[in-house]
Amino acid sequence: MKYPVRSFKLLLTGFSLVILNSCEKVISLDLNEAEKKYVIEAVITDQPGTAKVLITQTKNFDEDNNFAGISGANVTITETGGATFTLNETIAGVYEAPGLIALTGKVYNLSVSISGKTFTAACAMPVRVNLDTIFVTNEFLFTEFRNIVNTEYQDPPGRGNAYRFIQYVNGLKEDQILIQNDDYTDGRPINTKLFYFSDDDDDNMIIHTGDTVTVDMQCIDPVIYKYWFSLDRSATGGSGQATPSNPVTNLQGGALGYFSAHTLQRKTMVVP
Repeated sequence: MKYPVRSFKLLLTGFSLVILNSCEKVISLDLNEAEKKYVIEAVITDQPGTAKVLITQTKNFDEDNNFAGISGANVTITETGGATFTLNETIAGVYEAPGLIALTGKVYNLSVSISGKTFTAACAMPVRVNLDTIFVTNEFLFTEFRNIVNTEYQDPPGRGNAYRFIQYVNGLKEDQILIQNDDYTDGRPINTKLFYFSDDDDDNMIIHTGDTVTVDMQCIDPVIYKYWFSLDRSATGGSGQATPSNPVTNLQGGALGYFSAHTLQRKTMVVP
């Protein structure tokens, strides 16, 4: 028997729905409790008052996203061949050493002891590369024009330089990971565009005329570049990665996080 085209399409649709309904199966995910891990975010820079270590702990999948600071840790940072600084707990889970300033070419060693466990890491302080200027260009992105912040700096000769940028719009920090290395730009003048992708027209991070934009530029150790790169590519599940995983870390002992010694410089502008 032949059917009109429209009727045939309706039959196919109905048949498809029957198949889909008959294939339904309830899947229960067994989200077992995982062993809690300490999370350590440790930073020292070439600016005073910036040496800080944050200590928290992971939670199970069904718990909230409020991560309380972990108190009672013994935290020290030692300059190889130099002094040892003990960081004092200022508030729960926050340890600081205002007088610690990292020097280019020095290697720094972090030690965190808590509840009978010790975690260590080492990081070399990179050479400072000057952030020459920031400016805004109007770029066509997908379906519309948007203001994009540009940074310009001169990469020194010799591969191995890496950079991280943090952008603030009207005081609000952008959460996108912005990193660059000199694998293909060694020794050249560099223009890095700080692209921010958002489909939300009401997003506070969309840059408009009159907005105040601030950019922090960090010169980071290659191992820290790997941390941010892996966090962006796999730990967040982005870039087409099927299975998120923990980022590459320089911490030893089983903790998550990183220890970064880096330069820090800041420039601010009002968008014309």
